[in-house]
Amino acid sequence: MSMEIVAGDVAAFDAELLQLNEVSPLALKANPSFVESLFEQWLSLPETNRLVTQLLNEAKAGAPLNVHGSSSSPHSSSNNALPSMFPAGSAPPLSPRSSTGSPRVMKQRVGPSHLGSPLKVVSEPVKELIPQFYFLNGRPPPSEIKEQCLLRIDQFFYGHADGLQMNDFKSVAKDICKLPSFFSTSLFRKIDINSTGFVTRDLFVDYWVNGSMLTMDVATQIYSILKQPDLKYLTQDDFKPVLRELLATHPGLEFLQSTPEFQERYAETVIYRIFYYINRSGNGHLTLRELKGGNLIDAMQHADEEEDINKVLRYFSYEHFYVIYCKFWELDTDHDFLIDKENLIRYGNHALTYRIVDRIFSQVARKFTSKVEGKMGYQDFVYFILSEEDKSSEPSLEFWFKCIDLDGNGILTRNELQFFYEEQLHRMECMAQEPVLFEDILCQIIDMIYPENESYITLRDLKGCKLSGSVFNILFNLNKFMAFETRDPFLIRQERENPTLTEWDRFAHREYIRLSMEEDVEDASNGSAEVWDESLEAPF
Repeated sequence: MSMEIVAGDVAAFDAELLQLNEVSPLALKANPSFVESLFEQWLSLPETNRLVTQLLNEAKAGAPLNVHGSSSSPHSSSNNALPSMFPAGSAPPLSPRSSTGSPRVMKQRVGPSHLGSPLKVVSEPVKELIPQFYFLNGRPPPSEIKEQCLLRIDQFFYGHADGLQMNDFKSVAKDICKLPSFFSTSLFRKIDINSTGFVTRDLFVDYWVNGSMLTMDVATQIYSILKQPDLKYLTQDDFKPVLRELLATHPGLEFLQSTPEFQERYAETVIYRIFYYINRSGNGHLTLRELKGGNLIDAMQHADEEEDINKVLRYFSYEHFYVIYCKFWELDTDHDFLIDKENLIRYGNHALTYRIVDRIFSQVARKFTSKVEGKMGYQDFVYFILSEEDKSSEPSLEFWFKCIDLDGNGILTRNELQFFYEEQLHRMECMAQEPVLFEDILCQIIDMIYPENESYITLRDLKGCKLSGSVFNILFNLNKFMAFETRDPFLIRQERENPTLTEWDRFAHREYIRLSMEEDVEDASNGSAEVWDESLEAPF
């Protein structure tokens, strides 16, 4: 029988398949020509010739192949082993083996080894089921909370097969949804998309329970109720229905029902204040993140629970609105609801410098909403007065920083500070006040702010200092600068008595007392005139 050996087959041949216990497999792999000659010699042996012939015959007959020499069973008979290449006693000696065994012997086999291999059989890892953590419409409520909510819903809708009307929905918003009661109208209209005038039990359950509103935090619930379907933010108009219901239902605002024009102004002022403090981007688009980061939700809950609206200092105080509106009305001499530079320069008894007023009207810090060039509207004035009277707030610091930063490079330099202080110095000289030189003022500002780099001041430096507001007063508000220099003991005592009040809260309180006293005097003078007129007409 002739057999042809292909060199490529020999090169790819595994030396261990020869089962030559007398020769190391590494030596065979390193010498392919030697392996080829051994393979030729092995094929020429009579025993090999008989074995190959037998295997071919069995394969032709369709019998299963049984290559005895390749069996890995420990019980394989030695008589069936393939013939050895070396005659008996002529094999070279093997190198001494370590107690751990040869790498070839310890090589992992198909079946489990009876020698107790240190390589343990690794079972297939158990697939751990990861619970769902993302829900498109929010996480569904737990079954227990859902059942309790459904029970309360059934109690409220019992006997109302046709559903509840808008007037009956206030208790649903407050008791079931845990929302401020003045959200009932907005919630009702959000569910009654077809404007039928009724909200059935099934509609409410589908929106509040099945819509996953039940598991949302209050800020997200309010955001979802107020937001327009096609937008990803809240606008000022989205808050108007809420303020209208607040004006119509809150006992502290009942006296305004006879004056619709002031109701509208109050609602506008509240909305402007909300966006001033919470909409930090200043683009008029209030995001969910901004809503969660502010204190509006707490203020709304407070307004819903407190009968005296003036105790709700955040956003909703009527006294605060009264002060803002009256201050605007005093400056708006022609009552066209617009203010120009000459009007604003009179603010605070001419407290501001011309240079800072020019910067305000240049609109570098904030674009005016007024459509009339060179004039600010009521909303612009609200932003101005909040910035002027509470320079400790972040929106105020950002506003005035942009005004002082003449070149807009994000830092305040010595030249910029000196530019604004020059007018202050000139005014002190005109008023026969002892002037404070700029070099002394600069040292004082550096000591107050303690900036990271003494050659300039950044917005970060100002936000990290409690006296930042006084720095701006030094630069462009003469009245507040002089008050700061004299350290008014009355103001210091006020701050110590009410440390939680902001500068704006104290200012609004003082101004409201002053304005109300002026109004009382005016009413008294008008009343005395009426009495006098009646006395003159009596004899006739």
